[in-house]
Amino acid sequence: MSCTPRLTQLLRLRGFRMTPQRLAILQALHDGGHLSPGQVYKRVAQTGMMETTVYRTLDFLAENGILFVTNRAKGHLAYELARASHHHLVCRTCGAQVDLEREALQPLVDQLFQRTGYRLDVGHFTFSGLCPVCLPDSE
Repeated sequence: MSCTPRLTQLLRLRGFRMTPQRLAILQALHDGGHLSPGQVYKRVAQTGMMETTVYRTLDFLAENGILFVTNRAKGHLAYELARASHHHLVCRTCGAQVDLEREALQPLVDQLFQRTGYRLDVGHFTFSGLCPVCLPDSE
């Protein structure tokens, strides 16, 4: 996995080490994009890792900025490696997803800062709605 040295160093800088469990989960996400905790577990189950360890490790990696977590359709979570900052549009009916570049929301982020003084952490936003296929004709 080409990102292993970078992520290992990032964890060490934050006072943590790269465990075999963290490495297995990062490899699963490196190979697969946006995965649910269940999908990650299926990919690492052959290592003997318990499902609770997968959930705890995913939470740990997200809290430490190694992973992005996305709310997908019907409240399900998906994880991905925290690479370039971007955002998602997710259809709440069919689960279709579109990635947006960070720049698409920057004017809104700037406007909110000017109005409120809040500096937003804009690494990863997820917006839910209806995709063009699921949008009723009456709207």
